[in-house]
Amino acid sequence: MAGTTLRDVAKRAGVSIRTVSNVVNGSVPVSDELRTRVEAALEELDYRPNLVARNLRRGRTGMIALVVPELDVPYFAELAREVITAARAHGYVVMLDQTDGDGERERELLGRESRATMFDGLLLSPLTISAEELRSRTNKVPVVLLGEHIFNGDFHHVAIDNIAAAREATEHLLGQGRRRIAAVGDQPYSTGETAQLRTIGYGQALERAGVAVDEDLVVPTPRFHRRFGAEAVERLLALPHPPDAVFCYNDLLAIGAMHALTRAGVRIPDDIAVIGVDGIQEGRYSSPALTTIAPDKARIAHTAVSTLIAVIEGTAPPPAESKAPYRLVVRESTAGRAATT
Repeated sequence: MAGTTLRDVAKRAGVSIRTVSNVVNGSVPVSDELRTRVEAALEELDYRPNLVARNLRRGRTGMIALVVPELDVPYFAELAREVITAARAHGYVVMLDQTDGDGERERELLGRESRATMFDGLLLSPLTISAEELRSRTNKVPVVLLGEHIFNGDFHHVAIDNIAAAREATEHLLGQGRRRIAAVGDQPYSTGETAQLRTIGYGQALERAGVAVDEDLVVPTPRFHRRFGAEAVERLLALPHPPDAVFCYNDLLAIGAMHALTRAGVRIPDDIAVIGVDGIQEGRYSSPALTTIAPDKARIAHTAVSTLIAVIEGTAPPPAESKAPYRLVVRESTAGRAATT
């Protein structure tokens, strides 16, 4: 809204002007409840700060970068939307880039000094870069990491607890009476840490239930794409004793798996139940609708953006890993038409 002031936003949110200023500038931490109210008011009133003047005073660009492995993967596209929303509330513009999971591309982004003049901070979802490479990089632009690449607390890092999430997904299938539960998506190589953590959680759930892990039911995939989910299920259906449930390490694998099951005449979930991870919108509208572990992408984005701005401002606490919440969303692919969520 043209002419909207901080006073207008404060009145709409029911807070002080100083609180609105703290949220907009990221200068002083505020509670999640107050931040949510202020960000909602900013959005409703379409508040636009004078970014050019403010950034000139600060010697900054007013832009942050979000770099992910693949922008055409729905999870990253949905996360990018949330990051843009969170950054806009702070008066920042977001630049998007992708690495295609290529280590050289990650190193190029972090190694070129010229990058430091293009944006004020970087949100990076890495697959290959090491902690030592991050520490020794010549480009000192502030960085907050996303995803499950392990850095042992040396950097600001936002992720879900993948072991716990995978354990809960598997326990859900066990609670449905399934015992031959396949795991699709293992990646036993250096860049497959997310998959490896989910394999650990899967194994923990089976062990707690007194069910032995059948290695024939653990199917690796090179990427978390629909095609590889379909191919994994074709392999599983060729076993002498196929599974009665499939835990896929992301929703795209699960959607590919359900496609292959349907083509084979397998009833979902009557014959084989399917669950994924990511909570993408596509899963809600698949047929059957997909049960999933849904990370709170809005919380991930808010935490990552707020932390990055604090690093830029020099007010961030010591580096630490922030665990974002997630929830189990039960739909038709495990509970049949009785599912309501």
